[in-house]
Amino acid sequence: MKKYIILFFGLFLSFTLTAQGDFLIANKSNKVVIPFKMINNLIFIPIKVNGIELNFLLDSGVEETILFSMEEKQEVSFNNVVKIKLRGLGSEEEVEGLKSTNNILETHGLKSNNHLVYIILDQSFNLSSQIGIPVNGIIGYKFFKNNLVEINYQKKKVIVHSNNENIRKKIDTKFKSVPITIERSKPYISTTAIVDTVSMPAKLLIDIGNSDAFWIFKNDKIKLPAKNFADFLGKGFSGDIEGHRAKIDKFSIDQFDFKKPIVSFPDSASVRNVKMVPGRIGSVGGEVLKRFTLIFDYADQKLYLKKNNKYYEPFTYNKSGITIQHNGLQWVQETVHLETVQVATSMREAGYNDKNSNDFKYKFMLKPIYEIVNIRKNSAAEKCGLLKGDIIVSINNVTPYKYSLEQINHLLKSEEDVWINLEVERNSVVLKFRFKLQDEL
Repeated sequence: MKKYIILFFGLFLSFTLTAQGDFLIANKSNKVVIPFKMINNLIFIPIKVNGIELNFLLDSGVEETILFSMEEKQEVSFNNVVKIKLRGLGSEEEVEGLKSTNNILETHGLKSNNHLVYIILDQSFNLSSQIGIPVNGIIGYKFFKNNLVEINYQKKKVIVHSNNENIRKKIDTKFKSVPITIERSKPYISTTAIVDTVSMPAKLLIDIGNSDAFWIFKNDKIKLPAKNFADFLGKGFSGDIEGHRAKIDKFSIDQFDFKKPIVSFPDSASVRNVKMVPGRIGSVGGEVLKRFTLIFDYADQKLYLKKNNKYYEPFTYNKSGITIQHNGLQWVQETVHLETVQVATSMREAGYNDKNSNDFKYKFMLKPIYEIVNIRKNSAAEKCGLLKGDIIVSINNVTPYKYSLEQINHLLKSEEDVWINLEVERNSVVLKFRFKLQDEL
């Protein structure tokens, strides 16, 4: 008989009551340093699962370890596998998955034995196409639970410190300490928000797996500001997350104030499967957290903060209205310039003149295909005639594979009045479009 378990992406239910599966620093070291890639304010780290290296999103907003996009990693073996059902953020139904115990996870001297993982079988759940690099999983609570976890956004390093008082004393001299609570294995902070000039207490999930600045859940006391627009907010286990974006007057975290931040308001249908802790009204995400060096101390229930050089950067959003993601690969012919080294020969000494000392060679390489997968209503892109499903042929007269997906998204967040020229392929016909980025807030 199948075993059905409900999981929540963003708020997972707890099934394990023992310390098995926690990460520990090996070889009696005081710390380990793990380099990471940062894309769209999200952190990706390499972790070996049963000896095979995978790429994980580090996410303080989840409890259990989740794997997906495993079709290209068939060499990974799993133990004690049981069929399950998973459900989470998004408006659609539950998806099929597997539960596996007794796995070994390790990275850079950090190791977890007897680790429980959940595996999503639905291949349509694929962060790789949205992020632009291979992503095989999400890891959360057990990574943070036992140690002091420092996230240095500037140096792109996660530094895991041993959990001891001497290290805490050193941290106290350099960082601002803010109290947090750990509830259902996730960190929460109590702060203040000002919406339409009304100040209110705000209990927020500290969610480094959310690329936005803040999420706020609408209720009887919290209303959507009058100036807003509907938008695609992301993708969860159970489908697309829809909602609205707007600016609010101010958000404060202890002594740190953020004026006119851009806030996402997810629709009720997209969060209907999330079981809220008492008092929670939303989340604080990567767009704010990247402005600090952070240290999570789950044991003492503290968050340490220190401003970095991104603190005063303006809050931005995608002003084009189009969401672009990878849609497979294509073979592209590239010209390689070969420079030959002239060597004296009997022919050259005899007066032979080689005029073709330089040569060209053609090679074929796999490059990403970019597709428009979502268009915001009433946006500049929709008004000029772009459609969902259009394949990008050029961006401002440059072939799109010259850009990473991160670079394209950065371009679409540029200041207003920037013109974007797109060539797209639609039904085997190449069409040209031109539109100006406009601030709707």
